[in-house]
Amino acid sequence: MKNKPTLDSRRDFLIKAATAAMAGPLLFHEEANAAPSKLRHACIGVGGMGWGDLQQFKKHPNVEIVALCDVDEKNLKRASEFAPGARTYTDWRELLKAEADHIDSVNVSVPDHNHFPIAVQAIRNKKHVYCQKPMCHDVAEVRALTKEAVKAGVTTQLGTQVASGLGDRTAVQWIKQGIIGKVKHAYLCSNRPGAVAKYRLVGPRPTEVHEVPAHLHWEQWLGTAPVRPYAPDIYHPAIWRTWQDFGTGWSGDIGCHIFDAVWKGLGMKAPLSVKAEVQKSWQESPARRADTWPQGNHITWQFPGNDLTAANTLQVEWFDGEFYPPQEIRDLYKAEEYPAESAMLIGTEGALLVPHGKMPVIIPTGKVKEYTTPTLAERNHYHHFVDACLGGEKTESHFAQSGPMTEAVLLGTIAIRVPDQLLEWDSVKMKFPNHPDAERYLRRTYRGGWEV
Repeated sequence: MKNKPTLDSRRDFLIKAATAAMAGPLLFHEEANAAPSKLRHACIGVGGMGWGDLQQFKKHPNVEIVALCDVDEKNLKRASEFAPGARTYTDWRELLKAEADHIDSVNVSVPDHNHFPIAVQAIRNKKHVYCQKPMCHDVAEVRALTKEAVKAGVTTQLGTQVASGLGDRTAVQWIKQGIIGKVKHAYLCSNRPGAVAKYRLVGPRPTEVHEVPAHLHWEQWLGTAPVRPYAPDIYHPAIWRTWQDFGTGWSGDIGCHIFDAVWKGLGMKAPLSVKAEVQKSWQESPARRADTWPQGNHITWQFPGNDLTAANTLQVEWFDGEFYPPQEIRDLYKAEEYPAESAMLIGTEGALLVPHGKMPVIIPTGKVKEYTTPTLAERNHYHHFVDACLGGEKTESHFAQSGPMTEAVLLGTIAIRVPDQLLEWDSVKMKFPNHPDAERYLRRTYRGGWEV
């Protein structure tokens, strides 16, 4: 094993600005490079979610796993035994350099704060990229990565696996067909049982210094983030998502999944504004607000409307943790308990419930348009990416499609950090015209030696 350590009028203006900003990138289409018969693939991050990703890629008959990378040698050992013959690295920079002529694609399955530098370097090297959600840690990173992917013409896929499922794809078609009439409102939620317990950490940042285990390359794990002392079972591998340095909280983690069918079905563009209500105990604790994400959020976006919406704006709300969709919305679904993770669209003629990972449900309240369930082939999200790299049809969640959606999700995380403040968003200039102080959360300053 190679160990490679360290080396109104205003609103009308915003509607036009948002539409112009996000229409541009979507006019371009990423095109796969000349396709080989076998995809030579490298897995960057093979623990946790990355372990599952490795298994999925290895199942494809036309994939050859040629390289593996992880900062934790225990993860790397298990992955190496699963994919014998693959060359191993503990530093992704070394992998991309050494394997430049030997790989066609990579998947990025590491903590959020290191998504962008890995993915953008791979794309600049003309490698196809599958990246776990959210696409990046910061809004500015997403905007840059989307542009780089379109410019390079490589195949990309965001790790919204359920987007390839029959349920989400059916929902997208039904929304486009206007089955429930014009959409008036959307309610998204992730109130998964046990989620708050999983992200139980309330801070503040641990200060005790512990010895870094011999199998963990802590410098590489930190990557672009500020230096933090190693703390067992706090950052790696347990609950890094709850720390602002490394993750994007619960809404950043799950938001891309729940938003996906709604975004695609309605053909949504950049939001006009965003506002967040958060857990009071977090809001009232300076130490927690400085370092962690709250365990409960209610985010509200205003989006420009279009031919599928009932008005010239569309309100979309997100609920997680201790915040739940209104009872009258949950009561619309009478068949069984309201799905803990789902999207509910309210239309002029009915409602559409999209449970995460399941088939959508139409709830008539008026004259619902006649419809049939589309006949769709089963699809594996990972294998669809591989097939696209090898010359097949375009991926379900390519970056030109999923990048603008991820931006909207991450704007919600910015609103969380300035709770109860309405942030008007100028997507063209990437500015909050009425709250410029919040713009400091659009991008981070990378640690020295890790700049892109």
